[in-house]
Amino acid sequence: MKLGIDAAAYLRAVPMLGRHPSILAVPLLAAVVDVLVDRVTPLMTDAMGGAGSSLLGMLVQLVYLWAFGVAIVQASHIWRQRSGSFDEAWEESRSKFGGIALAAIGFQFVVWAASYVGSLLGPFGGYAGLVLGALAAFFLIYTIPAAAIGGMPGTLAIAASIRAVRGSVPASILLAVVFFALWYVVVPMVLPYALANLPALAWELVTAAARAIVLAYLAFPFAKQYDDVAFRPFW
Repeated sequence: MKLGIDAAAYLRAVPMLGRHPSILAVPLLAAVVDVLVDRVTPLMTDAMGGAGSSLLGMLVQLVYLWAFGVAIVQASHIWRQRSGSFDEAWEESRSKFGGIALAAIGFQFVVWAASYVGSLLGPFGGYAGLVLGALAAFFLIYTIPAAAIGGMPGTLAIAASIRAVRGSVPASILLAVVFFALWYVVVPMVLPYALANLPALAWELVTAAARAIVLAYLAFPFAKQYDDVAFRPFW
């Protein structure tokens, strides 16, 4: 049975986020880490010609993925009409820390490897790298939910994500589009126009807050969609 698109979940996520602001805690911490790393990276890497900046960027992405996992645990509790408290979600997330971390590392490695292989494909390697990287990210879109909700580490979370995508392709496409629009378009491309007159530090802090809000909001549709796909039979 192919599951349909639950578009209402994206609307219901807004008041859920408003009623449970504690879900912002860890995403906000990740966003602050992002700001701090962005501030210190030139001091640490300029003397080496910028070497190491990519590694720091990857570490920041791992922090974001881990924070997303914690938020997904809490969002899943809320969808299931449990207490939805931060303390309960934090305790569960701590017990799954290793699995979420391994899943985040596996996600990053597979997407990087796909992009790298694509970049080697002749004169259009740059475009091929983007396409293969995006395709890999799409099939791995449930990797963090699989680790955070299902408790599956590393390769098991990756395999679970691929099964979940194959089980509900249209809903997974919508999830990917919403994530891309909010994370890669609204925050880095649209928001700067509204913040153009702010001092640099204030701009960074507001952007960090926006990233935290987006990440916390996205935890709700990610948790709902993975719960729907992973915990119902297909026939």
